[in-house]
Formats: sequence, structure tokens, C-alpha cells
Amino acid sequence: MENTLYIVVPCYNEEEVLFETSSRLREKVRAMIKQGKVSEDSRIIFVNDGSKDKTWEIIYKLHKEDPIFGGINLSCNRGHQNALLAGLMTVKDLCSMAVSMDADLQDDIDAVEQMVDRYLDGCDIVYGVRSKRETDTFFKKATAEGFYKFMNLLGANTVYNHADYRLMSRRALNGLAEFKEVNLFLRGIVPMIGYKSDVVYYERHERFAGTSKYPLKKMISFAMEGITSLSIKPMRMITGVGMAVVGISILMLAYSVIQYFRGNTVPGWSSLMVSVWVVGGMILVSLGIVGEYVGKIYMETKGRPRYLIQEFLNEKGEKNEEE
Repeated sequence: MENTLYIVVPCYNEEEVLFETSSRLREKVRAMIKQGKVSEDSRIIFVNDGSKDKTWEIIYKLHKEDPIFGGINLSCNRGHQNALLAGLMTVKDLCSMAVSMDADLQDDIDAVEQMVDRYLDGCDIVYGVRSKRETDTFFKKATAEGFYKFMNLLGANTVYNHADYRLMSRRALNGLAEFKEVNLFLRGIVPMIGYKSDVVYYERHERFAGTSKYPLKKMISFAMEGITSLSIKPMRMITGVGMAVVGISILMLAYSVIQYFRGNTVPGWSSLMVSVWVVGGMILVSLGIVGEYVGKIYMETKGRPRYLIQEFLNEKGEKNEEE
């Protein structure tokens, strides 16, 4: 198993890119095998996350044609983070190191070799970090960079400009397996593992084909998932805002009493209505944030499986059925 590399690629409706992605990854892995950096047992594993197109059929075809490809078919769509975890946990006992990346070819495949070099130098975790965003529109760049800053501001400590393109050693994968939460946000969990880490910078390309699986609406939802899964800072902020409002209210009460005795009373309906709306809005937002945490507690206590594997195509060309 020495220096055995497994590349794990979550896929959801990726039939338009899979042939090109598989071709480039196979070329890269074979080149590293030829150089002696990774063993001949290295594999490329595609994880089908309940795709509605022909993604699984293509994965199965690739596997039958070349055993360097493997496949994991989840029983239903479980989301990108769960699909990625399913792949990593399935291969952790088969490899020395695993690289996770998306199927859309936006991640620079050449960075895999640099990650392997860092691993050979003794690193357990190597993060792929974007060096620049010249291919992004102004809106995409602003929202993406704001995403990382907002996450870190609210206590979800992440690596800036890093998504899920990373290398993890077998030891790091075993560490990841110790995290049992149902609400997954791997970008925040992996840095908690510790161990020696490093960064590889790369330029992210435009998507080869298909559409993005993370539009703005989903990115906002993803951010909320990460923040509420990893940090209680928002709840502490609510407490701080509440104390500030109470303080302001006491000052306004004192001011009103003074004005009353001075005979300078003013009807002040406008200010009263504004105050009611502001406080009411804050209460609703606060209840929503608290409700988000309560909902996550509810899901965690259920202890539902994060994923179920229906089929696993191993390197021997066999098709395994998982109950």
C-alpha cells in the first residue's frame, strides 16, 4: 500500500464532463506511476451521488474498460459533502493518501502532483488554494471571497479560498472518521484534525461543461450550514445585541423621564413605530438562528446514517452490492 494514491471525485449529473475528466485524470495518475511517485495500485474513484442522468452508467463503463477507475454508487442523493465523505471513508483503508476534487475540471489537475510531493515531504494534509480569480465575474468573485470572510468572522475557521480540493494521508483520514456529526461541513472539520499541513496554490479554470452545482442561493445555504455546524458565535452575537438594545432602552427611558419633567414631551409616533419594527425584526431573526441550532440538535440526536452505499466497483473489476 506504500504511496498508493486514490483520487475521489463526487459526481452529480456530470455526464457531460466525465469522459474528459477521466481521460485527464488517468493521464496524470499514470504519469506519476511512471515517475515512481505513486504505486501501480493507485486508483480514481467516482462517487455517484444519486445522479438523474447517465453518470453511473458512464462510471461503470469506464471501470469495465480500465480497472484504474472505480465507482461508488450511493443509494440516493445525499449532497456533495456526504458523497465526498462516503468516497473518502470507503478508500481510507485501501490507500496511503487520498485526493478529493470536483468533476468539472475547474481544479487544476497538475496540482495533484504538487500535493503528492508535499505528502512525500511529510505532510498529512495539503490544501489546494486558488491563487487568483481572474476567470470569475465581479459578482462571483465578490460573493465567493465574501463567503470565506463571512464564515471566518462567525467562527467557522476555514482555509481562505480553499474548497474541497485537498490531499489527506491515511492517518488524517482515520482522524476524519472520528468526527461523527450528521451536519457535515468538511472545509471546517478538516482543519480541526491538525497534523502537519501545507498549501498548494493553483489557478482555477472555467467549468469544462455543464452548470455549476453551487449557485448563490445554495452558497448562502452552505454558509449557514457550516456556521451553525461549527460555531456558536451567532448565538453569542444575539446575546450581545440583546444586551445593547436593553442598554439603549434604559438610556431612552431616562431621557424620556427627564424630558417629561422639563415639559418637553413630544408625541413621537414615528420613532415609536420604528423601534417596534426594529425590535420585532431582531426577535424574529434571533428566533430563526436559535431554531437553526435546535434543528441541528434534532438531526444529530436521530443518528441517521450520513450515506448508504448501494454499489462499489473495486479495482478487480467486480461489482459489489452493499446492503
